[in-house]
Amino acid sequence: MTEGLLYVLSEPGEVAEAEFHDWYDNEHAPARVGVPGIRSGYRYRELDGARPSWLACYELDLAALATPEYEVVRRRSPREQSVVSRLATLDRRVYELTGSWGTCVAPAPVVVSVALSGDADELERWYREEHVPLLLELPGWHRIRRYRRVEGAGPDLLAFHEIADVSLFESPAYRHATSTPWRDRVMSTVTARERRVFGYHNTAAAR
Repeated sequence: MTEGLLYVLSEPGEVAEAEFHDWYDNEHAPARVGVPGIRSGYRYRELDGARPSWLACYELDLAALATPEYEVVRRRSPREQSVVSRLATLDRRVYELTGSWGTCVAPAPVVVSVALSGDADELERWYREEHVPLLLELPGWHRIRRYRRVEGAGPDLLAFHEIADVSLFESPAYRHATSTPWRDRVMSTVTARERRVFGYHNTAAAR
């Protein structure tokens, strides 16, 4: 079994918010978490003022995305086709897990996703040897997972952090973890970076 993450950013655009949520919560997400091998689905709303505003993330066995059951749910109903055609953004990415540290708190109140392209070996070494240990010293920094992109657009690598509250960003320990000499050297070689912060909205339930 290969652990993975289906990571989907969306922006309603011309779709009214009530219609957007009704479609996502009562049709789109429930169909996906009903597929064998897709173990959970959570929706998050932006806390950083950036767009796209919405994140849906599904924890899964990557093999689930190649099953007949998943192919069925990807066939869009007329309603879904109508909604999707009016969305401003639907950015679907698939990631393979490369490392996990800390303790799962599900659902995480806040998630921080940092997608990077650069020297993969050096980024991995910095994360494992310095960055992850420093962050996990913060009370409320629950879990960190590292992923490699296998499908979709965006930077090649993803760090997915589950934390208690955005107030952690103001702590001296966080400022230290994000301002070390090693961190500065690694970041100087990064060619693409996306950092987003989202707050928990709801949990997908199979229909």
